Amino acid sequence: MNTKVVRSKTATKQPKINVITLGCSKNIYDSEVLMGQLRGNNLNVTHESDKMGKDDIVVINTCGFIDNAKQESIDTILQFSELKEAGKIGKVVVTGCLSERYKPELESEITNVDAFFGTNDLQNILHELGANYKHELIGERLLTTPSHFAYFKIAEGCNRPCSFCAIPLMRGKHMSKPMEELVNEAKILAKNGTKELILIAQDLTYYGLDLYGVRKLDELMRRLSDVPGIEWIRLQYAYPSGFPMEILDVMNERDNICKYLDMPLQHITDNMLKSMRRGTTKQKTIDLVNQIRDKVPNIAMRTTLICGYPGETTRDFEEMKEWVAETKFDRLGCFTYSHEEKTHAHTLVDDVPEEVKQQRVDDIMEIQQGISFDINQEKVGKTFKVLVDKKEGDFFVGRTEFDSPEVDNEVLIDAVTGYAANGSFVNVKIDRAEDFDLYGTIV
Repeated sequence: MNTKVVRSKTATKQPKINVITLGCSKNIYDSEVLMGQLRGNNLNVTHESDKMGKDDIVVINTCGFIDNAKQESIDTILQFSELKEAGKIGKVVVTGCLSERYKPELESEITNVDAFFGTNDLQNILHELGANYKHELIGERLLTTPSHFAYFKIAEGCNRPCSFCAIPLMRGKHMSKPMEELVNEAKILAKNGTKELILIAQDLTYYGLDLYGVRKLDELMRRLSDVPGIEWIRLQYAYPSGFPMEILDVMNERDNICKYLDMPLQHITDNMLKSMRRGTTKQKTIDLVNQIRDKVPNIAMRTTLICGYPGETTRDFEEMKEWVAETKFDRLGCFTYSHEEKTHAHTLVDDVPEEVKQQRVDDIMEIQQGISFDINQEKVGKTFKVLVDKKEGDFFVGRTEFDSPEVDNEVLIDAVTGYAANGSFVNVKIDRAEDFDLYGTIV
């Protein structure tokens, strides 16, 4: 008579699926979609939990972009495959860019991983984990970021021929997501408390060309801007060649579109840009930056640069240094060149020594530190709208519309004299400024 009750008491606990995310915001997005589907299948899913049982399954979403990222991904796979070997976890499943690019090599080298999947294998991963792909869950995600902001991927892959980049090898050709699908996803996020959408893709500015025959980023921005509850929309990863100037009109006419643009320019000398196959020149790049600043006078521009690309001479580097000092980007990141097999640049000789590459990065970042300090000093005494991300010690930590999470400046608000809830907007008067941080009080 009591069989059912007895069974439920002795039933084995459902194994937990622990998703580990490495790499960029596009991987974060992919992990969130995977976890949304798993949760929709009533499976027990967590993100980067440090508590695991012997039957639990670990899914590692890898990065394969440059050497350091590849090494971190391999180390993580080995770490969890050793835990499996020791009987401390049940299964290890690997997905993402590294396994898209090196699946045969990984399968032969790390034999106790249960399955390797690529970047477009969502349905197969779900099947491996005992779940079915649910079409009705499109737009549903399990956010790993604080709920008030979300990375918002509008396209997959890339059609650009940049010589140094392995992304097309791992992510394929550019594929825009249909606008209706994106608007629906934004509505779901807004309903769940998301206030800031950070638009990401390998190349935002190409959006719509494959689906609609014309670039439609400006229309998408307007449609997303109309979604109730979305207070900030931020653009990351715009490409300089063929830049659609009409998106700046939308930025000017809509209050909830941040005056912020992330445009990785990579280099400035004509011979480097040509070898990198960037489809632009030094003068065109300078003109474009000036046009953007003329059209949106208070815009914050972020860029990234590569040091030590094959054939980069001292003269090339000095020219880039001068340009960085003159242009005064609000935000700037710099990376050493990584010689990636199967890319066009791999046919060139990787002739700049590693220590020279690193010294050049340090030199650029030292210039940028001074620029950032000067720009921040100009903000002292002014009041900004700030989105509060978290509380750390005696400070609430937030950002202005000119700052993206993880990579840009932060505003530290005195938590002793004022209070701000996570995810709330507050007006903050800046009292003092350092190289990369602003300090202020709520007004």
